[in-house]
Amino acid sequence: MGWKNELGLRRWALNNETALGAERLANLVTLSYEPMIAWRLEGPIEFWNAGAERLYGFTLNEAVGRSSHALLQTKFPIDFAELRSQLQNGQSWLGELRHIRKDGGEVVVESRMQMFGDNTVLEANRDITARIEIERALRESEQRLRWLASIVESSNDAIVSKNLDGIITSWNKAAEHVFGYSAREAIGQPITLVILEDRQSEEREILMRIRRDERIDHFETIRRRKHGSLIDVSLTVSPVKDANGKIVGASKTARDITEQKRNQEQISVLAREAEHRSKNILSNVQAIVNLSQSDTSEGLKGAISGRIQAMSNVHSLFVKTRWIGAEVSAIAKQELAPYLDEHEARVRMEGLETVLEPTAAQAVAVVLHELATNASKYGALSDAKGQIRLTWSRSEDGQLALRWTELGGPRVNEPERKGFGSRLIEGTISQLGGKARFDWRSEGLVCEIAVRT
Repeated sequence: MGWKNELGLRRWALNNETALGAERLANLVTLSYEPMIAWRLEGPIEFWNAGAERLYGFTLNEAVGRSSHALLQTKFPIDFAELRSQLQNGQSWLGELRHIRKDGGEVVVESRMQMFGDNTVLEANRDITARIEIERALRESEQRLRWLASIVESSNDAIVSKNLDGIITSWNKAAEHVFGYSAREAIGQPITLVILEDRQSEEREILMRIRRDERIDHFETIRRRKHGSLIDVSLTVSPVKDANGKIVGASKTARDITEQKRNQEQISVLAREAEHRSKNILSNVQAIVNLSQSDTSEGLKGAISGRIQAMSNVHSLFVKTRWIGAEVSAIAKQELAPYLDEHEARVRMEGLETVLEPTAAQAVAVVLHELATNASKYGALSDAKGQIRLTWSRSEDGQLALRWTELGGPRVNEPERKGFGSRLIEGTISQLGGKARFDWRSEGLVCEIAVRT
């Protein structure tokens, strides 16, 4: 110990009439592991022990004679004037200070100061930097845990933890919603609470894989809710480890995919239905092409185009009913639209509302198109005074009876051979197991079709 430092400490000890001998006290304080400093209230450092040297890195000769606040770049938690006032009023001061070491590192100390009669302040410091760091880390860890807990609790997915015996240890709000059990009802119960009897082996397999430190991703299965209803779920299960890395349980996320499964099934049904309808449309188009004939290529083109347009028209009706089918009067109005008027002078229709499924509706649309085309060229609709009567009914066994009657047109004679239109109508109806009958009366054609719908 330098003579200045020793002299300062002896003088401080003698002035304050300590019970210990000055030399004994000086040795005790000087060798203390805790940093101790004595400084004048308005002056320099007079004492700097080994503990201060060890903590701050400044030697005795570097410290004594300098202002402690300037040397250590002290950061006070209160205004220094207030601290000085407390010391002058005979009060001790206890609080945290931040100091800068010789090497530039910051240390936090718990400091206790006491001023004595000659304006000498004895400052005893205890390094709490490590404790402060630990407390900060704990606060951050607690904040992170609270954040994670908030995420888990607010998640839309059921998040459940269990031990290696399959006993539930946590159960979030979404799990309550998905499975119907409250956290109080579920925690402490085996996870088999929500597993069907014939799927118990799944849980054994999951726990076995968890013990092998494996993660299970997107495992789709079925689980049972509290009141017995079943739900489709997608499970993701991960091992849970303790601080030593030992596997102690599992965390399970269960996503309710019941609606998703239902939508997938609906999409599959719609895809199969679309495939069926596409094949049916192509089959009808193929039949139209095969049954269509004309003396000229332009005539053939027009005939095929008109018949396909009739099918297109009825498809627009299917869209309105979501492909349930089309109503007979709506089909007839589309095909006979050029000849309809508000007085129903040329075309009269009569029949109860009758919805046909798509295949039958397409057939009826093609038949009416052929009849209307033939009538406009050779029959009642080719004469301004000609009329069409269209009636229909459906029997109890589901058979549609449709009757087309032409009146007031040119005189009609039965053709020597069947025309293309007649063969097309018969072919279209026969594909559905129905029959078509033509009666060539002098006053006009009568066509009757019967088809099961």
